[in-house]
Amino acid sequence: MLQRAYGIARSLVMYYGVPGKHRRAKRLYGEFLGPGDLAFDIGAHVGGRIRVWRHLGARVVAVEPQPDCLSVLRLFYGRDEDVTIVPGAAGAKPGRAELALSTATPTVSSMSPDWIESVTTDSSFAHVRWDQTLEIEVTTLDDLIAAHGVPAFCKIDVEGYEADVLAGLTHPVPALSFEYVPSAHDATLEALRHVERLGSSAGGYVYNYSPIETMKFASPRWLDAATLERRLEKIRPRGRSGDIYARLRN
Repeated sequence: MLQRAYGIARSLVMYYGVPGKHRRAKRLYGEFLGPGDLAFDIGAHVGGRIRVWRHLGARVVAVEPQPDCLSVLRLFYGRDEDVTIVPGAAGAKPGRAELALSTATPTVSSMSPDWIESVTTDSSFAHVRWDQTLEIEVTTLDDLIAAHGVPAFCKIDVEGYEADVLAGLTHPVPALSFEYVPSAHDATLEALRHVERLGSSAGGYVYNYSPIETMKFASPRWLDAATLERRLEKIRPRGRSGDIYARLRN
């Protein structure tokens, strides 16, 4: 119980307690979302992105499998008619799957055994323990779109399961983001390949990235996939994770 309380408290401080972060996030996401737009938060955790998007006037569909995080989401946003909370996960196909829970560090709970194996080689994960497993419901992005509409923006932060989530999407969305972790570089490239395939029927995507929750784009200009890959290769030795952003070319 103490570990669970510590893990959630740590997440709340990380996503709600950093001065200036909310302002920077509003500026960043304001490029993708405005009043009345729909956003998908896949891996909503404790809802840090939901807070930002609601302040921008967007409607939110939040997908989250962890029971403790769901309790926080329902407490913070359960009475908001413009926030739909979906218990479970997104993946390549509907069904059930196993989630490896990290009680003390719930931000790295994962459905990908390969990702867990990769990141354990990273010294920054040395203290992490995946100490519980949970069977959860899995839906797809296509099914979420059928139920709620096409999102203007879709954030995917699911600790190495990003490619599986993208495999459940058959049509491009205007903009999206997915996490990258240098010690799990192959998983990042697999997700990028999925995004490239999705965009091929709609003029293609361009990319930017934001390291370690800075809520700032690292590049002053948007990049093609090949240039992004070269940037990610340079990042790998420093081991700094972050988020990749993609938007359809104008």
